[in-house]
Amino acid sequence: MAVNLQVALGRLRLPNPVMVAAGTFGYGVEYRDLVDLTRLGAIVTKSLTLAPRMGNPPPRVAETPAGMLNTIGLQNDGVDAFLLETLPRLREYGVPIIVSVAGETLEEYVQVAAKVSRAEGVAALELNLSCPNQARGGMEFGVSAELTAQVVAAVRRAADLPLIAKLTPNLGDLTPVAQAAVDAGADALSLINTLLGVAVDAQTRRFRLSSKVGGLSGPAVKPIAQYHFWRVRQALPNTPLIGVGGISTPDDALEYILLGAHAVQIGTANYVQPTTALEILDGIHNYLQQHGFESLDALRGLVG
Repeated sequence: MAVNLQVALGRLRLPNPVMVAAGTFGYGVEYRDLVDLTRLGAIVTKSLTLAPRMGNPPPRVAETPAGMLNTIGLQNDGVDAFLLETLPRLREYGVPIIVSVAGETLEEYVQVAAKVSRAEGVAALELNLSCPNQARGGMEFGVSAELTAQVVAAVRRAADLPLIAKLTPNLGDLTPVAQAAVDAGADALSLINTLLGVAVDAQTRRFRLSSKVGGLSGPAVKPIAQYHFWRVRQALPNTPLIGVGGISTPDDALEYILLGAHAVQIGTANYVQPTTALEILDGIHNYLQQHGFESLDALRGLVG
């Protein structure tokens, strides 16, 4: 039986639902010798800022039970270097490119988005409104419905590309922020980014991360991510949602789809096995065939 894996997130069309998440796959080209990039549903680049960023000092990664903490601090080459040096190489693979946009101020978000939107070969923008490991910006916007709406609306005016808002779980209820993002012009939502956490080394009697606080990701966060995802799905049944958090097997991805996800993003699992996204893609395809589903549309939202 033929299976249709194509998905539509508003105006954004993808060949399949499996993406790699921002900050976990470099810019994409770094993995070209390990992964057949042409098979991915989309590559989400690491978050770009207006000027290059060195990121936080080491140590900035700490392994935890069933996960990891990171405090990378949005290290990147800056938007101009990406557009000049990296984007042309990434375009060669023909995979949809979603650029993650970050900033410390509303104006920086707008400037980065405007530059990217004028570039050839970018399929969509993902606004990083939820990074917990930078001193300013990011999560300051994401925990406020009002500030989220301001950023989304300003970027919407500056860029015509499909717009995805990536939201933080580090507040009690995501639904007001999710609603604000959609009302302000977001075409889709990405749920969730990392959870705040700390790790202590009993032998050195110090924090394991230089900045003390980092973002927790990996299998440990999946039940929390799915809870937030489910809540937003109930509140915004007509908004395309991307499931993120703790996905490392086909069943993990299928769980999000059953909860209503149009697509999923693979993050921390890329560090363990770079080919995880393609293994998950094959697993989704096989599941649909084995259970008689001709498309993802037939499976989406069956658990609600």
